This record gives sequence, C-alpha cells and structure tokens, in this order.
Amino acid sequence: MIVKNEEEVLANCLQSVQNICDEIVIVDTGSTDRTKEIAKQFTDKVLDFKWIDDFSAARNFAFSNATMDYILWLDADDVFLPEDQHKFKKLKASLDENVDGVSMVYVIARDEYGNPSFHYRRNRLVKRSRNFKWVGPVHEYLDVSGKIVSSDISVEHKKDEKNSTDTSSDRNLRIYENRIKKGEDFSPRDLYYYANELRDHKQYEKAIIYYHEFLGGKKGWVEDNIRACLYLADCHAKLGEKDEEMEALFKSLTYDAPRPEPCCRLGDRFKAKKDYQTAVFWYMTASNMKKDTAGFQNEAYSTWYPQLQLCVCHWELGNIEKSIEHNNLAKKYRPNDKQVLFNEKFFNDYMETKKGKK
Repeated sequence: MIVKNEEEVLANCLQSVQNICDEIVIVDTGSTDRTKEIAKQFTDKVLDFKWIDDFSAARNFAFSNATMDYILWLDADDVFLPEDQHKFKKLKASLDENVDGVSMVYVIARDEYGNPSFHYRRNRLVKRSRNFKWVGPVHEYLDVSGKIVSSDISVEHKKDEKNSTDTSSDRNLRIYENRIKKGEDFSPRDLYYYANELRDHKQYEKAIIYYHEFLGGKKGWVEDNIRACLYLADCHAKLGEKDEEMEALFKSLTYDAPRPEPCCRLGDRFKAKKDYQTAVFWYMTASNMKKDTAGFQNEAYSTWYPQLQLCVCHWELGNIEKSIEHNNLAKKYRPNDKQVLFNEKFFNDYMETKKGKK
C-alpha cells in the first residue's frame, strides 16, 4: 500500500487484511497526521518515500519491498468484508503456482438494499517473481500479463466522505498540467484521464477538446472509448448542447455491442422529446443486454431503471397492461422504491375506478 494522511480509514483497511496476508508493506508519501502511527500497529514494515508527483514510482517502490510469493495491493479506503476474507483464504490455499495474477471485483458503491450498484474488475493479486510494474504518474495501472484468474472475491471501496473535498482533489489535475508545461507527450490513457479530470473540475469546453483528441487517436481501450463518449455527452449536456449530447451517445455504440447506460440515456432523450415509441426501443435494448463486460458496470441501467421508464412510456402510449408489467419488474429490484410504490397505488386506484365505471 501507498498512503498519505489516511488516519480516518487506514485501521479499517488493515484490520480487514491482517489475518489473510503474511506480510504488510506500507509506504508513506509524506503524512502529517497519525497515519504512520496507525500503520505501525499492524506491521513493522512502514517505509518512507519522497513524493515526486508519480504514483507509479511510489507503488513500484512498495512492490520492491515485498518478499512473499504473491503481492496484493490496496488503497487505504479499501476493505475486505468477512465473506471475502474467507474467500481469499480459500484462494490462497488452492492457488496454482502457475497463476500470474488474480482479478477481483472492485465495488465502488452499493444501493440501499446492499447490492453492488457500481463495480468493475481490477488485477489485485500478482506473482512477485514476474516483476510486474506500475505505469503512469497518475491514474496508474498495473501492467499484468500471463495466466490471469477471474475470482469472485470483492474489494469494497469505503470512501471517507468527510475528507473527500480536501485540497488533494486538485492533485491529479495539477500533475497533468505540470506535465503539459514540461512538454511531455500524453499517451491515449493520459488524454482520457486528463479529460476526466477537466470534466470533474467543470472545465467542460476544455474536456470536450481532450475527449475528441483521445477518441480521434483510435488507440484507446474499448471500455475507455465508451466511457469517453458518455462523459463527452455529460459535458455537452452541462453546456446545454442537446444535439451534440445525442451525437456522443450514438458514437458510443460504434465501439462494441450497445451497453445499458448509453441505451438508457438515449431513451431518456427520446422520452424528453415525447417520442415514447423510440424511447421504448432503447430502454428495452438496455434491459436485454448481457452483463459480460470487464468494464464499468452501473447496475441501475440494466435492472430497475429501464423498467421504470418503460412503465412511463407505455402509459403514455396507452399500453396500460404493459405499463403495469414493467412497474412490477422494477419492483423486483427495488421493492421499497417510492416511485414504484406510488405507481402501484396509482394503478390499483385506476383499476378500481375502471371496474366501478363498468
């Protein structure tokens, strides 16, 4: 792990792995709080690394100090839930020594029912003898190859919301802009993540320029291409550019099979224009898509959300039974959703009134 000023979350992380890891290596990049003190309660391998605006350099230093056969990496606001701790122990006991890496599901958020609502896969456990390296000074990635196993183990992201608005929120943007000042060339990945930082900082016009540069290079990972189109649509929406927003959403369909999120968002646009029949097409496409991608998955767009919108569209089209059917399907995913329950009561009242008239 690499850490800096993580006193609010570090103990939770280390408590969740202290009984499943044989060694804990903590690299501190300049903490001014109790981070190092907390880390030393769990390990004697707490090392210092001078921060040089390069996440990969810090992570590679941490990896270089590991001594076990496999290396697990985490961030300070990540945890293993008890069920996943158990799965991890079973994995350790049965892992084939020919395996070079193990990917795990990274759960970013859960809904009010405890179901994962936003998640994707990351290579988490890697064979030390392969000497895999981290690449990129910011939004770094671990360059892994060979025999990779996809496990059912999850890592939970437990962001400390109290500290989510500190000055570190500008750190990544500053790193990119310092690189530009130095005249460094940006890789396709750099262009994509720099555009994301600009978008996050509400610099929409500038973000649009870099998203187009990234997509125009035609060298991005397919999942990043699709996300870039969605974020590009976001930027145009923020600027009130509805035609350009639609164009970006349609462009996402050119990279792979349609994904639920752009389909739902296209449905939203047609629904807003009262073109309910076309909206139905896009919402149905979203709800029928298989979830077999390793990319970002927002569960709402393939489960309850299109069903709830189909309920509205079919009502507007006069298809009452279909409207009720889709509301019931939405209820399977969100049994206590206020809108679903409102619709249910509305339909019950409607049907009773209809019976009375007969």
